[in-house]
Order: sequence, then structure tokens, then C-alpha cells
Amino acid sequence: MSVTAVVGAQWGDEGKGRIIDYLAQQADVVIRFQGGDNAGHTVINQYGKHALHLIPSGIFNPATQNIIGSGCVINPQSLLNEMNSLREAGVNLDNLWISTRAQMVMPYHRTLDELEELARGKDTIGTTKRGIGPAYADKSARSGLRIGDLLQPEWLESRLDNALRTVNRKLEILGGDTLDGREVFSLLMDYRASLGGRIVDTVPIIRRSLEIGADILLEGQLGVMRDLDWGIYPYVTSSNPTASYASSGAGLPARTIDRVIGVVKAYSTAVGDGPFPTELFDADGQKLREVGQEFGATTGRPRRCGWFDGVAIGYAAWLNGMTGLAITKLDILDHFETIKICTGYRLPSGEIITDSMPDTPVLYNVTPVYESWDGWLTSTENCRSWDDLPKQARSYIHRLAELANVRVEYVSVGPEREQMFAV
Repeated sequence: MSVTAVVGAQWGDEGKGRIIDYLAQQADVVIRFQGGDNAGHTVINQYGKHALHLIPSGIFNPATQNIIGSGCVINPQSLLNEMNSLREAGVNLDNLWISTRAQMVMPYHRTLDELEELARGKDTIGTTKRGIGPAYADKSARSGLRIGDLLQPEWLESRLDNALRTVNRKLEILGGDTLDGREVFSLLMDYRASLGGRIVDTVPIIRRSLEIGADILLEGQLGVMRDLDWGIYPYVTSSNPTASYASSGAGLPARTIDRVIGVVKAYSTAVGDGPFPTELFDADGQKLREVGQEFGATTGRPRRCGWFDGVAIGYAAWLNGMTGLAITKLDILDHFETIKICTGYRLPSGEIITDSMPDTPVLYNVTPVYESWDGWLTSTENCRSWDDLPKQARSYIHRLAELANVRVEYVSVGPEREQMFAV
């Protein structure tokens, strides 16, 4: 038996979906443990190219049970759209289950998200306006509606009426249109008809899987630098993508996690606002974006690009208790004569820090300290083993592992499943 958490070790968009897709070929259960449809995991395999926003990336293996866990917030319409897209591609969805305890992203959450971001003026936080923040806020305020409520119409109607009393006041204050509870309830009943058979208590499924020694994968969304507690607050997501939350969001004991794989790109990218120390505004940054096709899977927004941040990976590896690294998009660096790695942050005082992550106001004012590495200027796309990689590429990977103090377990040199190999 193995329980493996796969987490993002940067600002998100590291390529977690393809790592899960690769590992799910031997997994029995894949559980998405947090987040909503505000970010996507792109997977390319025999079914084509898919950006998964809510459905676990193990869905392409018909022998794998896929669970959307209680730590998630689910927009039912987004989920139905995603399911339809997969069906059209020939993917069997009989192995998809939804925890009764997962929260719902309601239509008014998206409206509130847009209006609240607009009200911030120049001080936006870069939300995707998918309603994720307001949904998690209602969860914490105990006024949220859970997906399992769809199975209890009388309870749901009462909860909805209570929620709308506050929601409609907020909408009035922010200049939005108020909602008719009957119309919202009717929509929810449509969701019940479409999703009701998949909404279950997932704990017995997971418990039985542990008892028979099944291999379980826990899939997170975004990365440590967007963690609600440990990221660049307030420019963060509204949940915890770190491994310490994986067991809670999935629904299993913390002591069962025996492996944590941190996923990193061979360089750095970010979507959204907030400090990003290694961001490049020159030709190299533009080249990383163009060659790497760095545009958000959910929003299509161009990603901010920069060199690999060794301070961030050291922080992420320690905080997550990582046992291994998976490095993606190494092939994008095939095109660079010189590659840089940030190994420290210089503070305005002149002090250089290497083993801690400054808080957001300080991080805005650091200057990255770089070391330069020779590029390899040859294609790695056809490499299928460690020995196939150019010497300079192997040296570069060794340095990343050294900065993380974690061994590299997987390397990806392209988007296809066969372009990833174990080290």
C-alpha cells in the first residue's frame, strides 16, 4: 500500500495533471483534495488534450476510482460541462464519485467574486472570478451549501433561504441584482437529477481501499506559494494546497501519507497578482512564455515567467515534507544558451537570505541572486531515461535537487505521457 500526495511546489501550473495521469496508471484511487474550477490540470493522452478543473486526473484509467473530496468547492455546472467534454472524447465516467461534504459554488458566489474584485479598484488580488473565495468564505461562516444537500431537498430549501437573506443584502450593497430563491432552488434540483447518483459518503470507499492495501493518489491544486496560510497572502487561493491538508481534504488519517511528490517546472511561472521575485520582463521571459505556451488552462491568461527559484523550492520542500521531486517542461530550456537559477534573495539592507521565505511586503522588495548555468542547446524531447539527457541538463537537475534537498524521481521532456520517465 502507498498513499502519495502530489502537490505544487511553486505558484501553481507546475504540471501536476500530467504527473497524476502518469502515476494513475498504477493507482487504485485518485482523490482531489482541495480547490475548485479556478485552475486546471492539462492532461494529454490517447483521449486527446483535456484541461481538468474539478475531475481528478486519474479519470482516464478505467480501473481507478476517482473522488472529488470534501476539501473541494464544486460548481455543479462546471462539473457537468467537464463531464460532457470527457464523454464526447470516449472517457468512461463510471468511476467518478463526489463527497457529500464538498461545498457548492453557487451562482451568486461568482457574482460576488466579480463585484468584490471590482470594488477593490487598483488593489485587486487577481482572482479568476470563479466564486472560489466567496464559497470558501461561506464554508467558514457556516452558511455554505454542500453538494450532499442536493439529496435532501427540504433541508436544502431551508438552508438556501437562510443564505439568500445575507447574499441579497451583499448584492444590493455591491450594486448587483438580487436573486429569486425559487429560481435558484429549481436550478439546484436540475443538478440533483444530473449528479445525484455520484454523490456519496466517500469515507467507506477510502477506508476499504486502505484496508485492502490499495495505492492511493492525493491530487492538489495550485502550489505552496498560493497557499492560504503559507503563500503570498493576500494573493493566494482560499484553501490549502499543501500536503498537510491533503489527508483532511481527502478524508483519511494523516499518518497514512507515506510519500509526497512535489511538482516543479524547470523554470518558474505564475498567474495572478502578487510578488514574483524571478519574473523576467526581457526577451528571455517572452521566450519562456512563447516556447512553453504559458497561458492559463482555465482563464487563458498569459503566465508571468522567470528563472527557477531555488529559495521557493527549499521552502516548499520543507513545508510539504517532500520525499521526491517531479520536474516538468525541461525541454523548454533546450532553447537557451545560458540558464539562470535564483539561489538567494538580497534584502534592501544588503543581507542575502537563502533558507526562509519573507512575508509578502518584504518579498516585493527583494532582489534575486542568480547563478548561471550553461545550456545544452539540443533537443531533449526524445530522451526516455536519465542517461539520455545531455550532461548539462543532468547537472542542472542535480542543482535543483540540491536546492530542494530532495531527490528527483521523475523528469518530463514533453506533454505526452511517454515523454516522462523515472530517474
